[in-house]
Amino acid sequence: MASVPRAGSAGAGATAWVDDPYAHALRTGRGPLFLRRSDGWLLPLEVERWCAEPDAADSALLGRCRGPVLDIGCGPGRLVAALGGRGLPALGVDVSPAAVARTRGAGGTVLRRSVFDRLPAEGRWRTALLADGNIGIGGDPAALLARVRELLAPGGSLLAEAAAYDVDERLTVRVEDAGGRHGGDFPWARLGSAALRRTAEAAGWTTAGEWAVGGRFFVELTR
Repeated sequence: MASVPRAGSAGAGATAWVDDPYAHALRTGRGPLFLRRSDGWLLPLEVERWCAEPDAADSALLGRCRGPVLDIGCGPGRLVAALGGRGLPALGVDVSPAAVARTRGAGGTVLRRSVFDRLPAEGRWRTALLADGNIGIGGDPAALLARVRELLAPGGSLLAEAAAYDVDERLTVRVEDAGGRHGGDFPWARLGSAALRRTAEAAGWTTAGEWAVGGRFFVELTR
């Protein structure tokens, strides 16, 4: 994304990702698709990148993973499938049926579930991923970070993608296509690297590293 979201939140946020036009975009692998705020602000979503093979930034992210890996809001599953291809056990979770179907089609292991639902192996994952702006899931990054702490093993790492510029905002948005078709409103958040570090450290995380590849920015946090 610079903060691009995929599916995976609770409540209204979860149902927003189930309906078209998001599901249609994942089935076809094409946009255009946007997040729209009530004031008309639009953020393009990178559907084609999500549905493609991992790029250089993804590869750098994958290279830092230790199995087993939990990909939160895995979308069409490019990261889950790539981890499996590297021999690392990985599970994707996503609330969108279209995302789950595409991930399975790519050979990834996936559950249709929110990160806030009960998940397998809680407290035993060595790496969790919040890529493509998924730090925004649920609109409350502090609550999401607290939940991820419950999922990771002691010493485990969270690899989170941040916005490409300094931003720290909580939003109400909807997914909309170029024709104006849209889903329901849901809460979201966008954090740049500095805001992500501040929020995480206030929640008891330690920043273990930062890096950027191809205009995308990442933070590694340890439990």
